[in-house]
Amino acid sequence: MRPYETMIVFDTAVDAQNIQVALDRALDVIRNHGGNPGAIDRWGKRTLAYEINKRKEGYYVVAEFAGTPATVAELDRILGLADEVLRHKIVRLPERRAASAVTARS
Repeated sequence: MRPYETMIVFDTAVDAQNIQVALDRALDVIRNHGGNPGAIDRWGKRTLAYEINKRKEGYYVVAEFAGTPATVAELDRILGLADEVLRHKIVRLPERRAASAVTARS
């Protein structure tokens, strides 16, 4: 399994409970496709660099996980279909950075 990181920007018009439900759905997709969710960092409400769908603010969440390319493809599909998500980006982490992050948390 490879280490990945995803940043999800949620619509601030959606309440916190629905944001949590959408995040849980994304984590369930990772688990159901053989992946392991890692650290979840909630950055909170931030001003966007540019407007997205006439929104000036977004709720940012960064999540690390380990998974296969099939896991990433399904997560990308689910996040693309979610109405609560304004934007998302999934990147593969270098092996050295992922290993150092795990030892730093231990």
